[in-house]
Amino acid sequence: MDWWKGVIGRSWIYPTLIICANGFFSTMRPSEPFLTPYLTGPDKNLTIEEVTNQIFPVWTYSYLALLVPVFLITDYVRYKPVLLLQGISFITTWLLLLFAHGVVAMQVVEFFYGMVTATEVAYYAYIYSVVSTEHYQRVTSYCRSITLAAATVAAVLGQLLVSLADVSYFHLNAITLASVSLAFLCSFLLPMPQKSMFFHRKGIPETLPGPDKVVATADLRCQEDQGSAPAGRGPTPEPQADHAKPQNHVLRVLVQLGKDLRDCYSSRKLLYWSLWWALATAGFNQVVNYIQVLWDFKAPSHSSAVYNGAVEAIATFLGSATSMAVGYVKVNWDLSGELALGIFSAMDAGALFLMHFTDNIWACYAGYLAFKACYMLLITIATFQIAVNLSMERYALMFGFNNFAALVIQTIITVVVVDSRGLGLDISTQFLIYGSYFAFIAGIFLIRSIYTIISTKCRHTSEAGESTDL
Repeated sequence: MDWWKGVIGRSWIYPTLIICANGFFSTMRPSEPFLTPYLTGPDKNLTIEEVTNQIFPVWTYSYLALLVPVFLITDYVRYKPVLLLQGISFITTWLLLLFAHGVVAMQVVEFFYGMVTATEVAYYAYIYSVVSTEHYQRVTSYCRSITLAAATVAAVLGQLLVSLADVSYFHLNAITLASVSLAFLCSFLLPMPQKSMFFHRKGIPETLPGPDKVVATADLRCQEDQGSAPAGRGPTPEPQADHAKPQNHVLRVLVQLGKDLRDCYSSRKLLYWSLWWALATAGFNQVVNYIQVLWDFKAPSHSSAVYNGAVEAIATFLGSATSMAVGYVKVNWDLSGELALGIFSAMDAGALFLMHFTDNIWACYAGYLAFKACYMLLITIATFQIAVNLSMERYALMFGFNNFAALVIQTIITVVVVDSRGLGLDISTQFLIYGSYFAFIAGIFLIRSIYTIISTKCRHTSEAGESTDL
């Protein structure tokens, strides 16, 4: 008992343990790789067209509508209430998924899942508000590792239960409901933060860890925690205004955020990296959102063995491995970064074209693994390049805005390509469009990288000539 009191008394250990438990249970969702087979199977009896063109697009629309207000509210209410809201949204999602039927009910499911994804920002932001900067690297590692472990365990567990124990998709979803319910209970145990990044600052921000202490990791959920740097380019500290009107304080913070955002994007380097981030993340999210539909089209789940869980487990491992590898590669990313963006985006395009043209499900699986590994590699590089010269506050701001831009692009793609009120294309043709989209991204950055390399060499040659003349 004395030991437990001692653990709680050491301020950073207790909240780290609880937030890691929350992250594990909220990510441990063994039913997720089998969502499309569940919806199109006897449990829900929906058609592929209904799932693709009417149900899945709702997630994109709700995520877009909720992202900005949730991003701001999360900071204003100091994170914990948003984590509780996420838990309620998780439970609602899976209760409806288990017991509701019909297209409209599943559209409501997608709305609540949009709430879940919009509130994910609170996971990492919370821990930074309750620990000092000297522990940032360690707690980031813990929080990131536990979610990767949970995602892998969930995918492997789901695959084993389906393939070896013949567990139904309904019972997989019941297991997921139990897991997210435990995550919700963990949220209640979290201490309430006394500060936040923007609206509840406590004086001048502490010095943040330098780029040499950055832990290179990837995945859409980890991006907001990477690459803290000295806050020399950080936002102007807001004076404490406990005696001022709350609405005036909120307005000042919003105006300051706008100025910080403008200053960040005035850097051409950050602008180009952010452009790739937004374009590629939009395409990546679109592919991940509809990949199960493509797999079910290539090998219908009612007549073929389903290995979605195994593929997702391998994809998670490869994504983590490529992300970690970036930390050990010594490359001048200022010179070669855009070339890497172009080359690996071209590889992503090739993987998507393979998934479109092949009729072999194993080739389709392989294309997805290559696609996800390439994206995770590049998003890690982009994250570091953007974060290395920014304070935590400005990085969080750019992270949020880049993801918002990506979501706007994804929404446009969904409306035009996927939604039944737009073109409503079949799933195979959609992946042809996605491959062409990544080929377009590759073309932009290959041309830009060639221009950069030639300009740099010409400048060096000119400087060498001038020095010789002297």
